[in-house]
Amino acid sequence: MGNFIRTQKSFANGEISTNFFENDDIQGVAYMENFDVCAGGGLRRRPGLKKSVKLIGNARLVSFSASETEEYILAMMNGRIRIYANDSFVQDVLTPWTIADIPNVQYAQRFGTMIFVHPDYAPIVFYNDNGVFKIKNFAFSKSLDTKNIEIPFMRFEDSENVTITITNSGDTIHFIASEDFWTQNNVGGHLFAVGKTWLVTSYVSATDIIVVCNGTYTMPNAPVSDWQEAAFSPRRGWPSAITFHQDRLVFGGAKSWPGGIWMSHVGQHGNFDIGTGLDDEAIFLTLLSDRRQHICTLISSDNLQIFTSEGEWAISNKPLTPESVNIKMHTSIGSVADKYLAPQQMEGKTVFVSKNKRDIRQLCLDDLGENYNANNLCALSEHLITDPIDIAYDKNMKKLFVVMSDGNMAVLDYDTSLGISAWGRYTTDGQFMSVTVSGEKTFVVVKRGDNFYIEYFSDSEFVDNENYEYSANVHGLPLLTSGHNAKYIRITKIMVRVYDTKTLFINGERAILPNDVYDTDSSGFSGDVSINVLGTSSDLVDAPWKISTTDSLPLKILSVTIYGRYQI
Repeated sequence: MGNFIRTQKSFANGEISTNFFENDDIQGVAYMENFDVCAGGGLRRRPGLKKSVKLIGNARLVSFSASETEEYILAMMNGRIRIYANDSFVQDVLTPWTIADIPNVQYAQRFGTMIFVHPDYAPIVFYNDNGVFKIKNFAFSKSLDTKNIEIPFMRFEDSENVTITITNSGDTIHFIASEDFWTQNNVGGHLFAVGKTWLVTSYVSATDIIVVCNGTYTMPNAPVSDWQEAAFSPRRGWPSAITFHQDRLVFGGAKSWPGGIWMSHVGQHGNFDIGTGLDDEAIFLTLLSDRRQHICTLISSDNLQIFTSEGEWAISNKPLTPESVNIKMHTSIGSVADKYLAPQQMEGKTVFVSKNKRDIRQLCLDDLGENYNANNLCALSEHLITDPIDIAYDKNMKKLFVVMSDGNMAVLDYDTSLGISAWGRYTTDGQFMSVTVSGEKTFVVVKRGDNFYIEYFSDSEFVDNENYEYSANVHGLPLLTSGHNAKYIRITKIMVRVYDTKTLFINGERAILPNDVYDTDSSGFSGDVSINVLGTSSDLVDAPWKISTTDSLPLKILSVTIYGRYQI
């Protein structure tokens, strides 16, 4: 038999998959629940959750910054947005979305206005009008000269062989199609013909609709073959993705044109008229590749980043003009298409959930600044990512929060300057449903029993929602990595170095701390605590140590040392 002493001073890789238990150079643990990795590589029991408000039902959270001093939480619910500030309800605003629609609603904010898009609904503008929050339909601008609506128009594939005969019966204008083409969903949409925009007001039959024109027009003498439909309409669907880039409003994807990108005039966000191709005029393009590209979301970063169901694209031109559109597909990971999981900006890079819902990827430029790579941030902890439903990054805490459909959260402590990339799991007595970051706080929706609450993480809290205790557990890596090729081991002592700690269980046994650490004015014990485990043995695949607590008290671990004997 031989003796060994093994000390682990850093846990910077967090909980790792069993696939990597044999790796000697990994500074991780086998299991980590409700612990965070600190800046120095140690472990700390996670902050508790402070109750903000009780909700009337499930909600998805969105942060809204009205000014440097005004921060709001928007709780998107069935048919409404409930607005909260400073733990108080502010106002209700009615919306057209059902609870089933909300996972696909995307948004972009510019100054005090937020625009929401959904492929089944016209875009909605959310704004503050003299202290009252309101919504209205997004309005495409109207040309002062021609009176035309400056909505993007295009020719869809199913209309290429259709001609239109324009007839005028009194004050009623009919568009007669050469074949069955019109549907009830054409009503409310716009068409472009004979140099004018037309609003469809009534459906008569599959070949006949009634329209009105915004201005004067010249009646054509023959059927019109050169006509177009609005890119967005009740029939063709609405934008599914949105961002602002280089002072252009950018829409991406629609039901009938999932690979389309439409960019407004510079500084004129309601004007999508392509015009004559001047530098500040609108831009339209379609993503082309050997696979059907469905645009999932858009991000304005160093470049305009385009995330599709099949890959990651970027437009790198600065400035971006109709004559200079350098678009390129860089990686082929693909993003989640059935719900909106907003990519996050983390240390200047874009983090997104991959199409397979098992990877969290980081899109970053190479050293030459020419090509993007999509590095897998959870390569060591792939088992923790299972069907994400929401995601948010807190830059102050340097944490990425990913809510899973099972009600738990995977949390990444990430600081490249300190070499920390540590995944763990957060659990609570209930289910996490949504997460967002507003100001300097991370807010969550938690379902507890039949009730829903908005809560936020607070370092001063050691319970959740005032009443719910939570356990914290961390398990050491098996001694497969002992380097001794041992047949079995016998652990004799476990020593834990702690800091400002008031509670600690080692392998299920409460560690004895000085009595005075439990005084209210005491910050806790700092030093070494240990237990002797003589006479016990462990095989090579068991965790050699397990540290836990269920007490609502602080716990911070700096290092763990195990003493024992082994046989080869």
